[in-house]
Amino acid sequence: MLKVLKKILPIAAMAATILSSVAQDNTGVVRRNGGSKRGQKQEEASGPKITDRMQGFFDSPKTHDADLAYQREIYRQLDLKNVPENTPLYFPEDVVDGQQNLFRIILGLVVDGKIPAFEYLDGREVFTDQYKVKVGEMLDRFDIMYQKQGDGDRAIYTIEEADVPTGQALKYYIIEKWEFDRRSNQMKTFVEAICPVLTRTDDFGGSANYPMFWVKFDQLRPYLAQQYVFLTDDNNLPQYSLDDYFNLGMYKGEIYKTKNLRNLSMAQMYPDEDDLKRAQDSIDTRLREFGKNLWVPTRDEYLAMRDAEEEAAAARELALANGDSIPERTVVTADEEVPAVKTRASKRAGRKKSSSSSSNSASKKKKAPKVTQPKSSSSSAANSSAEKSVRRRKR
Repeated sequence: MLKVLKKILPIAAMAATILSSVAQDNTGVVRRNGGSKRGQKQEEASGPKITDRMQGFFDSPKTHDADLAYQREIYRQLDLKNVPENTPLYFPEDVVDGQQNLFRIILGLVVDGKIPAFEYLDGREVFTDQYKVKVGEMLDRFDIMYQKQGDGDRAIYTIEEADVPTGQALKYYIIEKWEFDRRSNQMKTFVEAICPVLTRTDDFGGSANYPMFWVKFDQLRPYLAQQYVFLTDDNNLPQYSLDDYFNLGMYKGEIYKTKNLRNLSMAQMYPDEDDLKRAQDSIDTRLREFGKNLWVPTRDEYLAMRDAEEEAAAARELALANGDSIPERTVVTADEEVPAVKTRASKRAGRKKSSSSSSNSASKKKKAPKVTQPKSSSSSAANSSAEKSVRRRKR
């Protein structure tokens, strides 16, 4: 009898524990998910859960170091107030039918702990756990009102819609990477991180910029892909998502810094405004022309470029002879659209027409001598395939 009781008692105890757990789950005291109804409502309101598989779909393709032939990091400033191309990042200022602007999306994700934020180190950004931002300290630093429940890592922060400083988020800093992949022979451009900047005015009417934190763009992309915006006032249908907006390069921002050994900004390197503007334009031009200059032009493109240079040189010499202003020299690249290759007859007709028009305007002056361009044998042979070769001429 004792042996039978010893076998029955453990089974009865196990059944009692199972029944008690089921009863507790049905009454709502204990939940297997570990969250209350309020927490579930907050999660549904802040957006769907992003799985690892979905996150991997939005991660930017990483180029292997062995395939990299060129890399440069550019820091751009996106002005939402004065640049119309960046206005879609600001509107709507308030939440309208579930639509939010970029600042509300970023701040909500950081406060809810869905994506990490990193300290703004002014050119020495390190995206590691050591430099992660603590939500409570960040909100206190920028004087953002909030409500806190719990302590430590389990603390829940709640910000009312009226307390979100969207009216002050008028600028963004982005880190833009340019990489040339020698395996695919392509120049790849992507945004690595984004930083919201608060613009606040003081008592004397001056304004100051306060960068908040950096957020990695790859971790932000799944949420931006679900937020659609319209780009112009002519079409109020939102056709592009915020993810498309950044990946297609629809934004417009000036370069305020490049990664350099001394960690200096562009304003520190070029104090003069004109020099600063020329340096910014030069960097933009070199980045966009880097991949294009790697390709050898075709014969038609090369001939068209040479004809354009000859006509520009003849126009400059004619202007010098007549005492007119010298036109600026234009350089035609191989990737631009070039006109069809002109024949010699059309060239002569064009030159005669230009010379006759100039002679009529300067009839009282001394007739300008006709300027002829010496041509080498190699260039003439390249222009016309009907000329006889030097070897076949009779001696």
